[in-house]
Amino acid sequence: MKPARPRVREAIEAGPINRSRRFPIALLGASLLAGCDQPNTFQPPPPPKVDAALPVQRPVTRYLEATGNTAPVKSVDLVARVQGFLESIDYQDGGFVKEGATLFTIEPETYKLKLHQAQAAEAGAQATVKQTEADFNRQKDLVARQAVSQATLDTSTSNRDNAQANLQQAQVSTRIAQINYGYTKVTAPFDGVVSAHLVSIGELVGAASPTQLATIVALDPIYANFTVNEQDVLRIRAEASRRGLTPADLKQFPVEIGLQTETGYPHRGTLDYVAPTVNQSTGTLAARALIPNPGRVLLPGYFVRVRLPNDRSVNALLVPDTAIGSDQGGRYVLVVNADNVVEQRKVTISQLDNGLRVVESGLKPDDRVVIAGLLRAIPGQKVDPQMQNIEAPKPDDSKAAAK
Repeated sequence: MKPARPRVREAIEAGPINRSRRFPIALLGASLLAGCDQPNTFQPPPPPKVDAALPVQRPVTRYLEATGNTAPVKSVDLVARVQGFLESIDYQDGGFVKEGATLFTIEPETYKLKLHQAQAAEAGAQATVKQTEADFNRQKDLVARQAVSQATLDTSTSNRDNAQANLQQAQVSTRIAQINYGYTKVTAPFDGVVSAHLVSIGELVGAASPTQLATIVALDPIYANFTVNEQDVLRIRAEASRRGLTPADLKQFPVEIGLQTETGYPHRGTLDYVAPTVNQSTGTLAARALIPNPGRVLLPGYFVRVRLPNDRSVNALLVPDTAIGSDQGGRYVLVVNADNVVEQRKVTISQLDNGLRVVESGLKPDDRVVIAGLLRAIPGQKVDPQMQNIEAPKPDDSKAAAK
């Protein structure tokens, strides 16, 4: 019994200290037990932030857009119209020539001699006409004085008429010889670019049939052929009727075209031709524009983008092209309503205008359109819209969007 006394004494001495240590633990346990009595509620995350903006409202000229190809206004195959050996080629392949420039020379000496021969025959026929005319006048006077018979006058008259007919035939032969002599020099019928020659010097040309020597193409101005679908044709005719325009006025419509590698439509001309009927198999109307091409930048056969001004809207609505989505139902935009809930709006769009897409229908001026954070904007759910101002994209972005 004596050995236990020190432990009792230690416990008594340490008692107050142990009780002070156990007190915070007891309080923590009580608080945990009290916390178990409170309900466990879920705190939803805040709505995602998206960038929204009101549509840009400004005047816009609406255009009818199409695709087409360039074609030469004039293109002629240069052929040898007389037989002979090719004497010279007087141009550089692919070079630009002026109207009347000599391009080929075909052995002219033979045709020059034939021309001289025909001219000599014509001179002889003229002399014969003078002689027979003088004899006719003489016989006529003699008949009037009853010095010779009427038969003599008739013979003189016949000789005179034959001589005049021979003169006319000689004049025709001279003209033919002159034309053939002119054909020995093949000249440019208009200003243009000449293709590579198809024959060589010393080669016989024009033997059995006209021989093609080269091709000349006029490049300034140049045609742009394109087609317009039937719905656009009906809309244009209705607009023209409303504005009181005649078919002659339609042919003066400005037309703009651009190449695949160009930004916008830098080449401008006028509407030159519209087909009188719509192609029933394709439902399109053929049209053609005349485009000045002084620098010969446009070559025949180029694929071009074409647009014609249709009408002008005073208060058109525009949004960034990236804000427009598409699904099986067509094009749409996401808008934030008054309760900050995302809605999907079906829209009808048209052309780009200074980097922004024109919305024809489905959008109102006070609609808040989601322009950034589209993946966070889910229709039917709330968002935290951060209002922004719509700015036109940079030139590189608008060029990429145009393509």
